[in-house]
Amino acid sequence: MTEMTKAVLLHAFGGPEVLHYGNAPRPAPANGEVLVRVHAASLNPPDLYLRDGYRALPPEWQPDPVFPLILGTDVSGVVEAVGDGVSEFNVGDEVYAMVRFPEDVMKGSGAYAEYVRVPLSELAIKPTGIDHIQAAGAPMSLLTAWQFLVELGHDAPNPFQSFPHAPIPLDGKTVLVNGAGGGVGHLAVQVAKWKGARVIAVASGKHEALLRNLGADQFIDYTTTSVEKSVQDMDLVIDAFGGPNMERLLEVLKRGGALYLVNPLGFSGHEEAARRGITVSSTQVRSNGAQLAETGRLLGNGTIRVVIDSVYPLAEASVAHQRASRGSIQGKIVLSVV
Repeated sequence: MTEMTKAVLLHAFGGPEVLHYGNAPRPAPANGEVLVRVHAASLNPPDLYLRDGYRALPPEWQPDPVFPLILGTDVSGVVEAVGDGVSEFNVGDEVYAMVRFPEDVMKGSGAYAEYVRVPLSELAIKPTGIDHIQAAGAPMSLLTAWQFLVELGHDAPNPFQSFPHAPIPLDGKTVLVNGAGGGVGHLAVQVAKWKGARVIAVASGKHEALLRNLGADQFIDYTTTSVEKSVQDMDLVIDAFGGPNMERLLEVLKRGGALYLVNPLGFSGHEEAARRGITVSSTQVRSNGAQLAETGRLLGNGTIRVVIDSVYPLAEASVAHQRASRGSIQGKIVLSVV
């Protein structure tokens, strides 16, 4: 008889209301995998996109899944069991991970559940000194900031451009972070500061005190001040916000500078960037346990911290998605599983 467990199930694409808390078969770890008893899981933009069926993509790119799906990639929890070939982790270890991303981006990685299977290469020991809520908030957002700003960490083909993304040295540089109050943005501010950059954070005014506390040297409230009229000669802009008119950010960069786009879809300024001698680059974040082990040391000693916007029980995932859809998020939204 199949052992059942609790999970948030998606039986059809749509709004937050299509997420239903119910029973699902408990997964078993395959060769080279670890079964994690999930204590917390966090929300990320791909969760919202998949729940909605990736309707913003061309039809030929949209998913054709087998329902039900279980959303979510980011987890923190405790090792429940290990599969064959696993000696690096033991039952009872506290761990965190970004699960099978982007491999399972169109079918769900299974994190909104009490148990999830995690490939060995994607797992790391949870940092000591932070709880499961904070640890669950880290993986995708922190790996995104890390792979853009510090080390790519893989040689997979880049889906967004013909060349691999290559982070520039940040020591002594001036870095502007657009969308600094969100999940990726608030971590990018801290990573850039840790690497020796002078950091200018751009967000709405409600985030100013937090971002200055996290190390921002200057703050721009985009709701009252034009970024492109406020600063110039930036070495690097990392845009964690996306949306229309990303091209305006070229105006704040010096010749020879760089513009990193976390979500490059819709950017149309490549010709203008070439005229200005600006490198425009993007990349797809990928699961990486070794990098989580490295960033975990910074989380554990307080050099970097994950800001939590709000916490909801797993059974209220639909309410958490409603919160995410309202925007103006400060840090991460997390689901508490136990």
